[in-house]
Amino acid sequence: MASWTIHDIPDQSGRLAMVTGATGGLGLETALALAGAGAEVILAARNPDKGRAAETLIRQRHPGARVRFEILDLASLASVEAFAGQHVATGRPIDILVNNAGVMAPPRRRVTPDGFELQLGTNYLAHFALTGRLLPLLSAGQARVVQLSSIAHRRAKIRLDDLNAERGYQAFPVYGQSKLAMLMFALELDRRSKAQGWGLTSVAAHPGIASTDLIANGTGEGGRLLTAVSNLAVKLVGHSAAQGALPQLMAATIPGVKGGAYFGPQGWQEFKGLPGRGKIRPQALDTAVAAQLWSASQAMTGVTFG
Repeated sequence: MASWTIHDIPDQSGRLAMVTGATGGLGLETALALAGAGAEVILAARNPDKGRAAETLIRQRHPGARVRFEILDLASLASVEAFAGQHVATGRPIDILVNNAGVMAPPRRRVTPDGFELQLGTNYLAHFALTGRLLPLLSAGQARVVQLSSIAHRRAKIRLDDLNAERGYQAFPVYGQSKLAMLMFALELDRRSKAQGWGLTSVAAHPGIASTDLIANGTGEGGRLLTAVSNLAVKLVGHSAAQGALPQLMAATIPGVKGGAYFGPQGWQEFKGLPGRGKIRPQALDTAVAAQLWSASQAMTGVTFG
């Protein structure tokens, strides 16, 4: 797998894949590759105009692709419940779930309609709720479930006494917490799936430093300088969205992967490069904190698994 690319993705015909945030950046590249490999792909995102454009692009690249956009606003637990409920009602098993969507580093603390800090709510809690609500379909499909983490997890800490960042909001530490939470969620979901017999293969991935709209989407008007600096950093040490999507595509499709695996670029500091196994920092392996985070997440979202 030293030179793994999208051409190494096994045939995905007959499989149903769901990708959050699939109308741009890493999510769109992931959806493009899965559709190109034959999967039926649901583009789950909040913007219908971008959704239609993404559908058109995928069909242009892959004539005959089975792809459709569906509304999912990850800033809203009501939207998550409605989206998941529609799918559970169909009873169709899901083979691949890629929890990709996210926002990064709003300069000022913002909250979701549910009262969650925006990064925690969008990046992590909504994906926790979505996975829990889709669990019957994921279990029926013996699904591969991929959580998108980040190199930002390395210096992050789960602040169980202030998950919502109500005291002394700092944009990047809070972003790092949300991505550490995603990695810990992947590992804890694997442990619980094995214990409860859910049949999932729960894994995680990170893109390194990739050229996407993530920072611009988070910073808004007040973050133009940050966006410009970040774009320059990507040019100097990062890689494209298509390259950044390879670790999560590997996580989603390579045969024989075991639950709890983590994938990322193999270059210096995992900033860029071909995909392979990533390095998990010790705090992500703390099972006691993971269990407490799970309990807190169930309480905050009102979603329980099983």
